Amino acid sequence: MIQNTDVNLSNAKDKVENAVEKNVVKNIADNSKAITAQQVLIAGGGHVGLSFALLLANHGIASTLLEKNSYPTISPKDDDNRSHYLDSRNTALSRRTVQIYQEIGLWDELQSHACRIDAVQVSEQGSFGRAQLNKAEEKVESFGQVIENAWLGRKLLLAAQHEPLITLIDNANVSAVTQKADGVTLSFSYYGEEEQAQQLQGSVLVACDGRDSTVRQLLDIGTTTYDYQQTAIVGVVETDKAHEHVAIERFSPAGPLAVLPLTDPNGDGNDEYQNGYRRSVVWVCPKGEEKRYLEDDAHFLQTLQQAFGQRAGKFIAAGRRGAYPLTRVLADKQVDGRCVVMGNAAHTLHPVAGQGFNLCMRDAHVLAQMMNAQVLKGADIGDPTLLKRYEKARLSDQKRVIRFCDAVVHGFTHPNPVIKLARNVALVAFDKLPNIKPLVATYAMGLKS
Repeated sequence: MIQNTDVNLSNAKDKVENAVEKNVVKNIADNSKAITAQQVLIAGGGHVGLSFALLLANHGIASTLLEKNSYPTISPKDDDNRSHYLDSRNTALSRRTVQIYQEIGLWDELQSHACRIDAVQVSEQGSFGRAQLNKAEEKVESFGQVIENAWLGRKLLLAAQHEPLITLIDNANVSAVTQKADGVTLSFSYYGEEEQAQQLQGSVLVACDGRDSTVRQLLDIGTTTYDYQQTAIVGVVETDKAHEHVAIERFSPAGPLAVLPLTDPNGDGNDEYQNGYRRSVVWVCPKGEEKRYLEDDAHFLQTLQQAFGQRAGKFIAAGRRGAYPLTRVLADKQVDGRCVVMGNAAHTLHPVAGQGFNLCMRDAHVLAQMMNAQVLKGADIGDPTLLKRYEKARLSDQKRVIRFCDAVVHGFTHPNPVIKLARNVALVAFDKLPNIKPLVATYAMGLKS
């Protein structure tokens, strides 16, 4: 359905008629096939796709976004309170990502469910190496914010639904991509309906449709994959000690672990007086061992306690958890003619250090700026030369983040005692030597790309 209307459309004819009223359909070949002319087509309406559409709209650029799933019906008047105290997934937003949401005027809506990271503690289980980053020492407001995925998605969707430059189409199954010298045609059908394929025409197609991207496969873009042989257990826990806005990175023989601060159930995570006891947990275990961590709360809490000691206090409650196999997936190329692959379709990374989504946001921000520059000079927004320039401009940042994530994963799980000694010496050196922390902090906050 076309989501930024107030009418539930029951069949293809109604969809087409409604689109005509909104001046998006430029040509109707027959009553079952609509060809719409748009500057930018976006496949994939998750957090990256919605954010990219909003970035474009901030520059006055219209887009049509197709999402394969059904969007929920929500209203600004809906209850904002968290319905499940311990049931949520969360994302660590870097300082740069927060700045991007500030640019498009959305951060004020997001921050009530976000929690500042004022300090980061790094250590290895059973070793002497320790390091800490502190916002006062680095002279920053924070290193980033941890936000509930459900809240982020809700606010992005609401903003897109109320943005006249964005047309949302959900339940859309992309079936073909056709490129010509002057544009792209995207064919799709609606899930659960027997009807001929619909078509959209645009100057450029941006695929934000996830790790197993349909568009990437239709474009015959290959991938390079690496299986870490690990599974991430993700969830929310409660501790008896307030988090005090401290993120804890801990390395164990199984893999990297993280405990991140979260907001109180009804509080603002940026309130200096908040005493938050909720924490987001990313626990990495060898593949095949996830079942007991998912099903046995007592075992999960006991394992966390052993890994973290008393750094986070006592782990006293655990909520529903999800398990996610960890595989690095890198597209062999990110631009094909007038098509761009972005987000997890371009690079799916290990969650260590929480860099994946933030890297995607920097990609989206740069492409939106480059497209805006094309519009301002009256040039083709989907010019393949421009898109190749974008791809080249982003490679340095992407490669740096990928190398960093892999170095941390492999470096801190290698059992060799010599390597273990070296990494702990490196942690101590990082903590003590001048001029190193500011450089690392700058990269971690996404302020240098």
